[in-house]
Amino acid sequence: MANCSNCSAPMPYGSNRCDYCGGFTDIDLKGIHYFTTNKTESERICPRCGISLSTIDLTAQEKFYIERCEVCLGLFFDPNELEALLEGTVTNVFSIDRDKLDCIRKIENRDERGAFYIKCPVCAKIMNRVNFGTNSGVIVDRCREHGVWLDGGELRRLFDWMKAGGKLLQQQRDDEQGKIEMRELERQNRKLQAQSRYDTTFTEESGYGLFGGDLRKSDPDLFDIVTRAIGFFIK
Repeated sequence: MANCSNCSAPMPYGSNRCDYCGGFTDIDLKGIHYFTTNKTESERICPRCGISLSTIDLTAQEKFYIERCEVCLGLFFDPNELEALLEGTVTNVFSIDRDKLDCIRKIENRDERGAFYIKCPVCAKIMNRVNFGTNSGVIVDRCREHGVWLDGGELRRLFDWMKAGGKLLQQQRDDEQGKIEMRELERQNRKLQAQSRYDTTFTEESGYGLFGGDLRKSDPDLFDIVTRAIGFFIK
């Protein structure tokens, strides 16, 4: 458990804001990623504080730029950057800790500002709130065109979600859903094939059914079939 950088009080899990002094503590990057500030300000605006975001470089060997608010410590990632950071940071996960994942999903947003729709730091359009990875329990703000905003503390929760096997569980569920869809497609194909064999059996080379009527134009309804059958045997 992290301690507040201002008053040393224990920080609540999933939040970077101290319950005692109200100060913000970096629990997302400190001790996890070394980073340098590339330039003081960018043209992008913090959707929480309304100030310019700072551009930081997360790696020393390969440049990996993201934006951060120096007040609330929220983070903004361009499209696919968040996924790349998570996969590059959390590796060698081979098991699923379902109890840990349940705990992460049950954590509520403790931010006093509350959960509401915020604007994209780039285009200022309202972003969508989505559950990252479908089942992580971490609700992030996403602009389809420009990227993802994480409030302070949410990146740490996503790291923990990855370590607990959240990505593996997501992949398993995706595979299961794919199998269900494949079985449904096969069922539909068998149904069409059976219908095709039925039509072939009761259709003459001319294309007319046993009791008349061009089956190539339309399928007769049940009443029409029964009526033609009665007429056929009366003759």
